[in-house]
Amino acid sequence: MAEQKRKRYLELQMEELKEAHADNIAQNSGVKKVNPNHNAKNAAIAEMYNDAAEYEADLKCFEDELFLVNKHSFADIATEMHNAFPKEDERDFLAELNTIVELGWTDLVEVQKTHPLEQLELIKATDFTEVIEVFNAKFPDYTGDFEAEARVFLAQRWERIINIKKEHIKQELYEINTSGLKAKYVKRVYQKYHGLV
Repeated sequence: MAEQKRKRYLELQMEELKEAHADNIAQNSGVKKVNPNHNAKNAAIAEMYNDAAEYEADLKCFEDELFLVNKHSFADIATEMHNAFPKEDERDFLAELNTIVELGWTDLVEVQKTHPLEQLELIKATDFTEVIEVFNAKFPDYTGDFEAEARVFLAQRWERIINIKKEHIKQELYEINTSGLKAKYVKRVYQKYHGLV
């Protein structure tokens, strides 16, 4: 009988321990873990990389846009850009593309004087999505390839922007290096601080 009481007493103690342990787990699960990378020193180091990270994000976006310009048919470029970048709703890709081709052709007509003014006027009066067909219909004797020439203007524009962003990144990394820290280290701290790795 004493053995049964002792056994029952041990079982009760074990249940109490389990309950207490379960309470501790429940209390601890409500506490958020503190990210060890969030401290004043890492915040200051991460801050040094903010501009470079922004330029890198812009660079990636422009490279993606150039890919779409090169990949899709002329009439579909603007639509594909809107589909690929839905967060860029304030940008009017169609107007951007139109302007690029107009400016390129303006250079050919007014500066280089290699093309007639009628071509430029037609380009200005025609929607970007229809400009290839309208141009080819209006100027069937045109010896060049209008679409290829217009694509060159588009590609050159994005290549210039990409090169500018690369220069900005290079300048930011140079400034980080002149501060006495290695740019790779600062980037790694930035990524850890913001939870990117």
